[in-house]
Amino acid sequence: MPQSKKPGAVGLVKRQFFTFCEPPHEMALEGGGRLGPITLAYETYGRLNREKSNAILIQHALTGDSHAAGLYHADDPKPGWWDHLIGPGRPVDTDRYFVICSNVIGGCQGSTGPASINPAIGKPYGLTFPVITVNDMVRAQAQLIDHLGIDRLLAVLGGSMGGMQALVWSVLFPDRVAAAIPIATTSKHSPQQIAFNQVGRAAIMADPHFNGGDYYGGELPRSGLSLARMVGHITYRSDEAMHERFGRKLRGKKALGYNFGIDFEVESFLHYQGDAFVERFDANAYLYTTKAIDYFDLSMPSGSLTAELARAKCKFLVISFTSDWLYPPYQSKEIVKSLLINGIDATYCEIESSFGHDSFLLPGEMDSIIGNYLANLAVAGGVKAPAAS
Repeated sequence: MPQSKKPGAVGLVKRQFFTFCEPPHEMALEGGGRLGPITLAYETYGRLNREKSNAILIQHALTGDSHAAGLYHADDPKPGWWDHLIGPGRPVDTDRYFVICSNVIGGCQGSTGPASINPAIGKPYGLTFPVITVNDMVRAQAQLIDHLGIDRLLAVLGGSMGGMQALVWSVLFPDRVAAAIPIATTSKHSPQQIAFNQVGRAAIMADPHFNGGDYYGGELPRSGLSLARMVGHITYRSDEAMHERFGRKLRGKKALGYNFGIDFEVESFLHYQGDAFVERFDANAYLYTTKAIDYFDLSMPSGSLTAELARAKCKFLVISFTSDWLYPPYQSKEIVKSLLINGIDATYCEIESSFGHDSFLLPGEMDSIIGNYLANLAVAGGVKAPAAS
């Protein structure tokens, strides 16, 4: 709908769905369970060229979704989460590339997850949903890519949990990826990273309304999920960014209250983030996705990251941010070191930023780095833009 399309934006978009693994052909999961049928929610931007060589898969972070770019309707106040990056003439140029973004399994934004109806019992899965891993998320994505008729992706890219998926694509499907771009991520969670997630999960499960995960149709565990989000959000911002935005400013008062109410602006901000999160995310989905990234360990089964990355055949662009204390640059450097030991074409870029982990979601130097990398990749691979319609 060109008439509603802003310059550089993809315009109006629509969420699509793909259902597969119908019983008795359920997908075998890494943790030993089986899941089916599976529905993936996804969006696409741009067009596939005749050779089907210009497809780029975008992978979202922990609480993200398939809505990476564009608007759902003309008055939509909130574009997709990477809207500044994706569009005609933008770094992920939809005049040249066919862009796909799918919501992961285990989530709650349209793909099959704990809030979905378990066809075997006719009610939401809740905690009967099988444990899923990042590898499972990627295997499900691969079936979507098959469904779209694409043999090989020009690039897979994503930040945080999305970066983990990009890494998994490179080793599970080495012949199907030309380049992987993991951003602000890690090859495995450190004890501190697991600890933060465990605090969030404990808060949810301690909520009096959690009811063993069977809360659908009743009171939601709002307090627990809100607290989990507050803890998580602290890790998304750097100390410097918190200082710059909040300092020790008071919220709605001129003096300290000397009680346990909200005094500081940052306290109010965290409560706002927690409350807003409860309106769009499912507590059980938070349990499953955080557990999936805690289980993620690219060095397994051999125990050697270098040995496991030896399976990769694609090029890599690894990006980190100086102030990211959730996934510090040293974890990206470990990935790059293993790639280089294997003689794999790897480019590493550590970007100066004061915004912490959330830097990968914000406009900045990363955009042109990715845009130029993709353009060079397409030229080197002889990838043609889709013919004019």
